Amino acid sequence: MHEKGNTMVEYRIELVGLPVTDVDRSRAFYGETLGWPVDNDQVVSDEIRFVQVTPPGSACSIAFGNGISDMQAGSLRALQCVVTSIEEAHADLTRRGVEVSPIDDQPWGRFVYFADPDGNTWSIQELPDYSKMAEWQEGQGADAPS
Repeated sequence: MHEKGNTMVEYRIELVGLPVTDVDRSRAFYGETLGWPVDNDQVVSDEIRFVQVTPPGSACSIAFGNGISDMQAGSLRALQCVVTSIEEAHADLTRRGVEVSPIDDQPWGRFVYFADPDGNTWSIQELPDYSKMAEWQEGQGADAPS
């Protein structure tokens, strides 16, 4: 809640740092295997290299490289993308040679999961039909969202 007359500042997530061990291997995985556009690959100095990749359709990019993160490689286990068709996403990842989970059907969405070569994990979600979710909640004795 904000006071009358104050406007809320918009905070848009634009970039998420991804901890990796081998920049070239990660660039190949995201840029070639997944086919995501590599927006930037810049060597700043002997200690710093910055690679930025953006999933198709996303307003948020990921960045990895040398000298840009103190996180342990493979420790990011919270990345999620949303797609319109989980079947198409599963087929695309499989066709590209990515080890992807079977489709996981949940009332709150349909998911597949995969990891990059360092073990950073991704959840891919197809959002539910919220009208069916309300029906499911009613069947469970829960109040439907208002």
